[in-house]
Amino acid sequence: MRVSGRAWVFGDSIDTDVLMPGAYMKLPAAERARHCLESIAPDFAASVQRGDVVVGGANFGMGSSREQAAEALLTLGVGAVLARSFARIFQRNCLNLGLPALVCEDAGEIVQSAQLEVDVAEGWVRVQGGARWPCRPLPDFLVRMVQSGGLIPHLQQAQRARNVAQENA
Repeated sequence: MRVSGRAWVFGDSIDTDVLMPGAYMKLPAAERARHCLESIAPDFAASVQRGDVVVGGANFGMGSSREQAAEALLTLGVGAVLARSFARIFQRNCLNLGLPALVCEDAGEIVQSAQLEVDVAEGWVRVQGGARWPCRPLPDFLVRMVQSGGLIPHLQQAQRARNVAQENA
């Protein structure tokens, strides 16, 4: 599973309130997403393109456990999130929604707007025509879950497979 896109680089300790401001929580998902990161990157939501990669520093996604922070990135078409480290709940929210979130200790080497290729299954990121850095690979079961589109689609597929197996038994 590979993702390619432009890098959107942010610093350390980007919290979920910055990713998805609380004032917009009652709006539908597509409307909420338009406010993603607006306090630090006002053009982000309007400019991000499908497949682009959000790159954070340490403790990316800290703060509240709001799933809408990860959902906003996914709604905007972000293909993957890389960071030196994640708040645990934020990373799991991303994965549960089908958004790859990989720890990449060298994320600080990636510059804004660099063209990136990320291999989620193998665990690496490469700058087009340049350096390649390792990321902490996800366990196989999480890669399969992300490939399925997240936890709910993954469980639905597994249930359908069990139903077919029972019918054929």
